[in-house]
Amino acid sequence: MPSTIPLNQEITLTVIKTACSNCNLRELCLPFGLSLEELERLDDLISTRRRIKRGDHLYRAGEAFDSIYAIRSGFFKTDVLLEDGRDQVTGFQMAGELLGLDGISTEHHTCNAIALEDSEICAIPFNRLESLSREIHNLQHHFHKVMSREIVRDHGVMMLLGTMRAEERLAAFLLNLSQRFTARGFSHAEFYLRMTREEIGSYLGLKLETVSRAFSKFQEEGYIAVQQKHIRILNVNGLKALMNHRA
Repeated sequence: MPSTIPLNQEITLTVIKTACSNCNLRELCLPFGLSLEELERLDDLISTRRRIKRGDHLYRAGEAFDSIYAIRSGFFKTDVLLEDGRDQVTGFQMAGELLGLDGISTEHHTCNAIALEDSEICAIPFNRLESLSREIHNLQHHFHKVMSREIVRDHGVMMLLGTMRAEERLAAFLLNLSQRFTARGFSHAEFYLRMTREEIGSYLGLKLETVSRAFSKFQEEGYIAVQQKHIRILNVNGLKALMNHRA
């Protein structure tokens, strides 16, 4: 469960919901249509559930790839180290999403995965997942869809960086977060940013000062209300119009 619930409640729920078949993120993380027996076999795949403290690495670029990771609670960023020594943020991942797909092609991770808040993951050994996927068609189809979605998302970021002005990029970013929080049963209009503005800028290809100016302008024009990292979207249609070059 995303970690906007109280910590003591989260721990209680985590203890209770120990298997995929009972997990409240099942619809986000798993394919529809699995039988009870197939779900139990998938439960058996989960080799470990780990808590990752804020600021710690789940894995680092160059490490051997052996598992993919379902985010059970919390928030992560992925980044790569550029030749000039800067960290380039390549994505933000939340509960119900997968990490580690970057390692499939080369059998080594190509980026770092770092927790932006105290988080919990389910580790799924990839060789065992492949074997089970060959037996359960729905599971294989689901992971093909997941990988396709990652490709589409990467393409979308490239389009974002190549065709949009700074304010349009930030509008698209906030609307994307809004949609993802909505899918998890939270408000589409009010959420807490786990990442810093500098990390947002790195992801969107913008300088920190540009991101800060865009946030200020959005607040002045009544699109959003900002209190530190707490965001309230006041005008969804206005952000959509801005993103679509109509504002």
